[in-house]
Amino acid sequence: MPLQRCLMIAIALILATPFAPSRAADKATLLLNWYLYAEHAPFFLGKERGYFEREGIELDIQEGRGSVPTVQAVAAGTATFGYADLASILKAADKGAPVVVVGVLLQKSPMAFISLAEKNIRSLQDLRGRSLALTPGDSLSQILPLVLGKVGMKESDMTIIAGDNRAKLNAVINGQADAMLGYSMDQNLRIAAATHKQVTVLPFADHGVNLASSSIVTAKDTTEKHANLVMRFMRAATRSVADAEQDPAAAVDAMLKVSPKAGLRDDLIEGLKLTVPLYHTDATKAEPPFRANRSDIKASIDLLAQSGTISHASAGRMDDFISFKFLPN
Repeated sequence: MPLQRCLMIAIALILATPFAPSRAADKATLLLNWYLYAEHAPFFLGKERGYFEREGIELDIQEGRGSVPTVQAVAAGTATFGYADLASILKAADKGAPVVVVGVLLQKSPMAFISLAEKNIRSLQDLRGRSLALTPGDSLSQILPLVLGKVGMKESDMTIIAGDNRAKLNAVINGQADAMLGYSMDQNLRIAAATHKQVTVLPFADHGVNLASSSIVTAKDTTEKHANLVMRFMRAATRSVADAEQDPAAAVDAMLKVSPKAGLRDDLIEGLKLTVPLYHTDATKAEPPFRANRSDIKASIDLLAQSGTISHASAGRMDDFISFKFLPN
């Protein structure tokens, strides 16, 4: 065989052979705070578009069963990253859990009073003498006294109906409760879809109580031993959310490809559109996702201390529990 032809064949074989990566991808788990809903869609968009893969991360996104179990899993090392509400993360850290917040996505509080419009609850004062469904011990119920205090009210001014998330929702849908504590981009849409009626939402933030919410949490050990992994994850996550801000429908479609039963497409898109404005406060509107303003976060921490969710001693050690050094510039 002529030398030139041999060389051509050899080159063709080399080009046809896939190159082994310089290193194996890091496997990482992102444990969400709940069953899939609109708020989670950006992570699926980033995975579909290969952002985590390009950062050398083989990402497994898993549904959660609440923020508290998610934080516990991260602290125990059974999940690399968690997506959980800030209050649950800091409450665990206050009790010694070795976890740290590395990015805050929902910087405006989604917490709200939600009711059917026909109940005529247009202000907090309209809740006086009414029934309110809530979940004892969760973040919303712990912040509730601070919100009511803004208008001189207490929980005893209402009839409290206790139940989990599903029970709260059903109580409003079935007329057993006049209102419920929930999130302004989720339960309101579910109630409207189930009843085909208008829904009224009274956000906590509109009454001077804005608590930063859903955040990325990881173990302190991970930040110390695998800092580069955390940086790469946050870079991919930031890009994922930025894309979802521009195209919520694409993010929802990416999630539905993985889990077709996550919900109705139109409802999920509407939910994500309601979520996007919560990504930034006035202080961070020019910043990329996850980079919260220090003063805003300090105000949230002070609210948690005031409500008794965390100790005042922990409130003074913000840098022990929150770090934005892993975020892209």
